[in-house]
Amino acid sequence: MSSVILFGLAPLILLAAGGLMFARPPARGGQSLRAVESAALAALTVCVVGAAIVIGQGPQTSALLGLAELGFSIRLDAVSLTMALLVSFIGWVVSRYARTYMDGEKTQAAFMGWFGVALGSVLLLVTAGNIVQLIVGWIGAGVAVQRLLLTYATRTGAQLAGRKKAMVNKGSNGALVLAGVMLYAAAGTGDIATLLAEAETTWMWTFAAIFLAISAMLASAQVPFHGWLTEVMEAPTPVSALLHAGVVNAGGFLLIRFADLILLNPVLLSALVFLGGASALIGSIVMLTQPAIKTALAWSTIAQMGFMILQCGLGLFALALLHIVAHSLYKAHAFLSSGGAVGAVAAIPRPGPVAVPNGRAVLRAFGIAVVIFAAIATLFGLGGKSPQALAMGAVLVFGVAYMLAQGLADTAPKTLTRRMAIASLATTIGYFTLQTLAVWITAGTLPPAPIPGALGWFLIGITVISFGLLAMAQACFPLWVHHPAAQGLRVHISNGFYLNAVLDRMIGSWSKSDAKGA
Repeated sequence: MSSVILFGLAPLILLAAGGLMFARPPARGGQSLRAVESAALAALTVCVVGAAIVIGQGPQTSALLGLAELGFSIRLDAVSLTMALLVSFIGWVVSRYARTYMDGEKTQAAFMGWFGVALGSVLLLVTAGNIVQLIVGWIGAGVAVQRLLLTYATRTGAQLAGRKKAMVNKGSNGALVLAGVMLYAAAGTGDIATLLAEAETTWMWTFAAIFLAISAMLASAQVPFHGWLTEVMEAPTPVSALLHAGVVNAGGFLLIRFADLILLNPVLLSALVFLGGASALIGSIVMLTQPAIKTALAWSTIAQMGFMILQCGLGLFALALLHIVAHSLYKAHAFLSSGGAVGAVAAIPRPGPVAVPNGRAVLRAFGIAVVIFAAIATLFGLGGKSPQALAMGAVLVFGVAYMLAQGLADTAPKTLTRRMAIASLATTIGYFTLQTLAVWITAGTLPPAPIPGALGWFLIGITVISFGLLAMAQACFPLWVHHPAAQGLRVHISNGFYLNAVLDRMIGSWSKSDAKGA
């Protein structure tokens, strides 16, 4: 139990460091500005030490600090340990970047303070063993991020994004609180491990699961409640890195944390597949038409969050957790390096003629990709993989086919063909290796994917077909990009099919902007 208590020190260290920035705002260049950075490193160390101590002891929950089965307790298992290590590591890296990035700003101390509060709240959330602590961490992270988004509060763009984020936060917080109340009413306890063990299919449990899903969908910036995520570029780059690499993943974590309850509701799983899949498809299309790097990354995050929710809908919670880790590491690096991306691209020598695959090359690429997939899947034990996991592998193979098509184009140099073949093989092997590892690590903590019934097979089929058609359309896009109809379609796509207008109207931003202009 002492190891669990040690694990619980991680969020407290960061919350204390954030509070120090408000209590004693340091002057520019002061050593105390390193407090949040040092706290993040200390939290990372605590998580590593805690993992080393308890790795052989199995899941544990600390004693409750509270009354009537409600309060604060630390849950230590594969999910919380993975998330805590991820959050503390990314927090340490981004806080180092933020200290230099914000140097000279009048709001630097307050910025670092809210940054520490945000990190501490997320750690409080992911290590929660009781529904009360989970709600407190959820709301605390939302409040802190809201303040960070308004670092430059006088900018109109920041104000609009702040209003949208505040509205989404309120909806997400309200849904989570309602879910918590229903769970407590159904089981008489706020202990998460007990709730998962006693979950049933009665109406109270079902509605609790629905509200959990609503909270997760809103927090993950799913269409049509995604507009705030594409408009937060007025905030400093470290905020974008923290948001996209950490906070926005909270929705996926919530579904993963309550996986046993979510699995009891087939209709809810279907809704997650359709809504998450729609966001993934729309986001992946729109991101390709964005001229600004950060906006393209924002749409990429919407797509990735949608794909993660789709995985949860298919019951692949271990794979969704792996997705969170991979996406967080990639997106943190992408945002922190975005400032030099333009110069790096400009410095690349102009290539020769671009290899554009024709229809025959695209079909060949998809055929080869399917053969690679079948061979690697058989090598890893085809019979031991769930149909859902194989379906996600097939979706990945469509991306592999897209790469192969570039290498099979008539004008493609042999070097490109060879590189694409190697990359395709490595990607497929990597998927099955990491998927097997994720299932092994979370065994006993997360439920396995259910055996699909008629509805399950329909969801698997619609997922594979949808992403297959999208990959084929993207591979063939260079063949008809110059057609007048394609040019007109590009305008609509680049504007996100105007779906953000739904949220704009809900908060009345258009009328306010018109009033200011008048």
